[in-house]
Amino acid sequence: MPMDRIDNTPTAADTREQWLLLDRQLCFALYSSSLAMTKLYKPLLAPLGLTYPQYLVMLVLWEKDGLSVSQVGQRLCLDSGTLTPLLKRLEQSGLVQRRRAEDDERRVDLFLTEAGRDLRQQALNIPGTVADASHCALDELTALTRQLQVLRDHLSAVGKTA
Repeated sequence: MPMDRIDNTPTAADTREQWLLLDRQLCFALYSSSLAMTKLYKPLLAPLGLTYPQYLVMLVLWEKDGLSVSQVGQRLCLDSGTLTPLLKRLEQSGLVQRRRAEDDERRVDLFLTEAGRDLRQQALNIPGTVADASHCALDELTALTRQLQVLRDHLSAVGKTA
């Protein structure tokens, strides 16, 4: 049951203390939305045998197979300490293969197995289900996604210079 909210529409007359209201925090809106999104995905991914982070890896490889571990990590904003156990589980599930690059023994490349490629077909309805659950029109979702990507890029740029 949702909690009653006070009017949190920002105004020029707001004090600094008023900006500390939880519902005015962009970080909390993003965090709580992320939790809700992950919760929505859980039953959608269960029949595929994937967790949400594993699904993200599969999305990257369905776009372009044969990427290096570091390329996948960069694409998903994940470090190797987080990515390595995820990839091991995907490999144990028979969805991906990790292979040392022939031209550089230090690089590990990722390749979808036949089962990994076939799983894509089972995932085709997931984006539509998520879009329906959002109660947003496609153009709204596209605009929101773009705004969040721009926000992410701006925040990442600040983190690199700090």
